[in-house]
Amino acid sequence: QVQLVESGGGLVQAGGSLTLSCLASGRTFSTYTMAWFRQAPGKEHEFVAGFSRSADNADYADSVKGRFTMSRDNAKNTVYLQMNSLKPEDTAVYYCAADTFRSVYRSSNYYRYWGQGTQVTLSS
Repeated sequence: QVQLVESGGGLVQAGGSLTLSCLASGRTFSTYTMAWFRQAPGKEHEFVAGFSRSADNADYADSVKGRFTMSRDNAKNTVYLQMNSLKPEDTAVYYCAADTFRSVYRSSNYYRYWGQGTQVTLSS
């Protein structure tokens, strides 16, 4: 089992940047596929980006491709989400998720482990 703790959320102006972090507990971090989801008020979880345990690069939702970059540092048990050119529609609670399957799944239903979320709010 793994525990996830997100940090780095906050209030930022449109066009600005923010970096989220997700620290995972445990010694087997490298065996987990990691993902970021977000949830806006009244909406379901939306896939943002994912990094499988065996991949060199992340997979991105079309809505964030070219603006967001996900990375992982297995030595620090941490994944990051660098968010640039932020838009008002990026406002949401951002969640880190993990599971032991090999591939990235874009449905939140597949992931067993979740962080508590961190709020990202865009001001226009």
